[in-house]
Amino acid sequence: MSYFVENVRRRAQTAASEPRVLERLRAIVGAEHVLVDAEKVEPYAQDAVKEKFPPEAVLLPRTAEEIAAILRLANEERFPVTARGGGVGYTGGAVPVEGGVVIGTDRMNAIKEISPDDLYVVSEPGVTTYELHRAVEAHKLFYPPDPASYKESYIGGNIAENAGGMRSAKYGVTKHYVLGLEVVTPTGEIIRTGGKTSKNVVGFDLTGLMCGSEGMLGIITEATLRLVPLPEATETVRALFHSMKEACACVARFSRARVTPVAIEVLDKNSIKAVESEFAFGLPEEAEALLLVSVDGALEEVVRAANAVEEILLEGGGFSVLRAATREDEDRLWDVRRALSPSMKKYGTLKLNEDVVVPRSRVPELVEQVEEIGRRHRTFVANFGHAGDGNIHVNFMCDREDPESIARARLAVRDTFRVAVELGGTISGEHGIGYVKAPYLDMALDASTIDAMMRIKRALDPNGILNPGKMFV
Repeated sequence: MSYFVENVRRRAQTAASEPRVLERLRAIVGAEHVLVDAEKVEPYAQDAVKEKFPPEAVLLPRTAEEIAAILRLANEERFPVTARGGGVGYTGGAVPVEGGVVIGTDRMNAIKEISPDDLYVVSEPGVTTYELHRAVEAHKLFYPPDPASYKESYIGGNIAENAGGMRSAKYGVTKHYVLGLEVVTPTGEIIRTGGKTSKNVVGFDLTGLMCGSEGMLGIITEATLRLVPLPEATETVRALFHSMKEACACVARFSRARVTPVAIEVLDKNSIKAVESEFAFGLPEEAEALLLVSVDGALEEVVRAANAVEEILLEGGGFSVLRAATREDEDRLWDVRRALSPSMKKYGTLKLNEDVVVPRSRVPELVEQVEEIGRRHRTFVANFGHAGDGNIHVNFMCDREDPESIARARLAVRDTFRVAVELGGTISGEHGIGYVKAPYLDMALDASTIDAMMRIKRALDPNGILNPGKMFV
């Protein structure tokens, strides 16, 4: 039984496993790039949710033309196709819940062009975010999106999920940097959207439609991404607070001081308790919240901004304020944030990691109500995340082997989604819907809006081939 969704449909077997179909697939991508052995397909059966849905075959194409041929065959034979990037998502968006084949973009991993003059990079979908960062920074250019999984996540998956990250407070999310795409449609046509210019209003915004479409409307085979000049300097300031209300009240003060931080990360008392008990950073017991604030830009401006940040944090009730003097010091301050995920393991063997988002002024209310939800359902909960844009990661911990513990945690998740919507927010800021959040979609969207999305899906994918069993269940 699924830990998250009991009504996910599974086909026992599809045409994809038939010998004649496998032979045609081998003819398209090469026999060595069609994986059917259990041990070889297993890595493609799950994402960060850790529920396994083994595909009948994994295909590793190299070109858009090969993907197009696969999808035409899938429509002819009626077997499902699921595209997969790095497989680090938290909502099951890249797992084949209805069987069929997985298209892995592992071999489509070339950076084709970097233009310092026109500020763009052309990348295949299988390039990791980290590799792209390093490549453009060698030209003193900057690609701002930075999902936490940036060393493992693929650019194609970032676009399909419209990934965010810590730098979104200043720079926005992935969709703000996508200029154009090459996409294979569910029926096997290759289309191009957008281009290499920052302005382009020719026809419908198909680029925007594909960003955040979760692999349901097409498979991304190439992306042209906007770059900005690499900032000259960065600085980070950390402060502890006696309450989340005090910590989050500082966020609005930055704007009034004409400071736009790159990142404003907040940790609640349970997050602090978890990292301190596991890694002993020396954080005092009286700390109820921790705020990490980074600024970047020209050196003179960074010094001014960091001075202002330090002053705001102290005036706002911050204590144990630390300011990084070197890049090594900066990394040490961020170690607390990076240590969160492994430190949660002692509180449960299964983590329900939700990413609700509310107007940033209402983050303290959200955290207060979520803490009460955790107490009511007898479930350990830690809240941390992006205070700068109101996107908080709510982590409910439970026992993977205890159905009653899981049931309590899932009730806590539902109550958290309800609270987020009531506070003017929604149920996902960057993780997407997939199959994990599908049962809650109508909490965030009305019936007419969902129906419009379903009509778009049916128009582009009339046979329901591409990534079925997601979002609309």
